[in-house]
Amino acid sequence: MRRRDFIALIGGATAFPLAARAQQSVTLRVGTANAQPRSAPQWVAFTRRMAEFGYVEGKNFTYDHVQVRDAETWESAYREVVARKPDIIIASGPELSLKAALATTDKLPVVMIAVDYDPIARGYVRSLAKPDGNVTGVYFQNTDLAGKHLQIMKTVFPDLGAVTVFWDRLAADYWSALQAAAPQLRVRLAGVEFRERPYDYERALGEVAPGNPRFVLAHASPFFFFDRDLLAESALRHHIALMLGTREAVAAGGLMSYGPSLTGMFALAADYVDRIAKGGNPADLPVQQPTKFELVINAKTAKALGVTIPASVLATADEVIE
Repeated sequence: MRRRDFIALIGGATAFPLAARAQQSVTLRVGTANAQPRSAPQWVAFTRRMAEFGYVEGKNFTYDHVQVRDAETWESAYREVVARKPDIIIASGPELSLKAALATTDKLPVVMIAVDYDPIARGYVRSLAKPDGNVTGVYFQNTDLAGKHLQIMKTVFPDLGAVTVFWDRLAADYWSALQAAAPQLRVRLAGVEFRERPYDYERALGEVAPGNPRFVLAHASPFFFFDRDLLAESALRHHIALMLGTREAVAAGGLMSYGPSLTGMFALAADYVDRIAKGGNPADLPVQQPTKFELVINAKTAKALGVTIPASVLATADEVIE
């Protein structure tokens, strides 16, 4: 069966070149290069949502996932993805991911899950309503929440005067946004930049200045998420409260997080893949932004740190992990 026959079978003729590709298979092939393993919660959410649409791996759906080991290897990883001849590419995470994907192809449809950059301001799409190219998807900027993260910390720790911020090149914009927001909240920031993988969290946490409380904010970088178990375990050992970017990182032992549902964003990306596979043109599929944000607190970690979370904060939490 030709590829165009498959597309017609599942949803009618398409205005995008996807249907023009001919090969002897009924399998929809989706590819990505990512810092997270395919076993990560967000990718599990993506493939689960694809299954809800009727795409079953090994039957009518192939998901090619190339692991990215560091920021410098993103483009070569996408070259490997494109060599496997996908129908649709997913570019998730920092701008470097989308930039690398587009450096390898300007023909294939790209579903972005953009974190911490504005795809309109950077010229990847023309507008939210009308992307007008081969890129569409979901985007969210953690930089917009930098001030909110500091406010939450001050609510939990009213006497908090200083925060150590972990950042790397992929979290540079977030670090800048924190620096802009901190003076209004009378919080001093001490930045710790990580450059070489693997990151030495043990050394960095051991050098956090004495204080009560000692608080570290590790946000925005996909590598912090990748290392969430190691980072949370080391912070707890050093008796340091850790605020991270996602619910999954808090489940790993961080104290708290605030932001959109990461798994929800990846499930929404599957909606785009399905619509493109059924004939949708990325140029005509509006870009979406998450509208629900969740505050997650790990009560077990709070107890281990001797931290009392104010009742007002617990009352507004979307989830308290016991």
